[in-house]
Amino acid sequence: MDEFKVKFRGVRGSYPIANKNYLKYGGNTACVEIHVGGHLVIIDAGTGLIDVGNDLLEEYISSGVDRADRTPINANILISHIHQDHIQGFTFFRPLHVPTTVINVFGNATYSENLSDELAGLLFGKSFPLDLGDVAGNLKINNISEMEGIILRKGSEPIVKRIEKDDDAIPKNDDVVITFYRSYAHPQDGVLIFKIAYKDKALIYASDKESYLGGDKKLKNFARNCDVLIHDAQYTTEDYLNSFVPKQGYGHSTYDMALECQKQTNAKKLIFFHFDPTYDDDKLDAIASHYKPLGDKAQLAYEGLELDLFE
Repeated sequence: MDEFKVKFRGVRGSYPIANKNYLKYGGNTACVEIHVGGHLVIIDAGTGLIDVGNDLLEEYISSGVDRADRTPINANILISHIHQDHIQGFTFFRPLHVPTTVINVFGNATYSENLSDELAGLLFGKSFPLDLGDVAGNLKINNISEMEGIILRKGSEPIVKRIEKDDDAIPKNDDVVITFYRSYAHPQDGVLIFKIAYKDKALIYASDKESYLGGDKKLKNFARNCDVLIHDAQYTTEDYLNSFVPKQGYGHSTYDMALECQKQTNAKKLIFFHFDPTYDDDKLDAIASHYKPLGDKAQLAYEGLELDLFE
């Protein structure tokens, strides 16, 4: 049976919030869990990753009486960039500390830096009781370049392959193909925009990017006719253009920018994502009400929101 299921685990930007006025949409930072073609793909490792790990560990323990009988945890984590709100759940991802776990991490700090070294320096060592090398699980951290894609194939390790023509990015048989490009519309070193394609379905993850006058033409081509577009929507237009503290140049989009991207890409469904941490439930409810006339074509993300691309 074909599977392409999405669950939102963290939808905030900048920093996590623990407050009674943030319970409806959630206070965890960016993390999206995807079960596709028999593989687990997790986009970004914000604090929402912690709950993913807790659920995976519970499933692992219930899969067998002792360790030898249990089904190992296998996951692929895509890191869009290494700002804190996209990596701060990584060290508390409990499956990392199980010896049979296999985790493949893909990302690119910058063209001149190594992702493994960057994560080790930012998250482990002096800022955590363990060093990266002390992690018990089988952790494989991979630098990927913009000309490469990732192929997930049943029964094999992820394959990193050079993408030279459009046909290379089209899934064959039961393969899942992950492609990306770097957008420089986010300080300081840009951000990776991801496409996950399986069968005839495609999901785009475009968080932490600011739009351009007339729209982002590169994203328009990359995301054309996708089924789901997850797009940064940190600010309202009024907040973005605020006379006292304008948000232009911060590397984030408005809801209207995200909506314009949906129109240009012809995306079937738009998910507003990466909300400003000052926007509580009442504020987001008011925003949701404003965009309600769009019906099923667009909605705000919230923790626990689930989508099935084959429904």
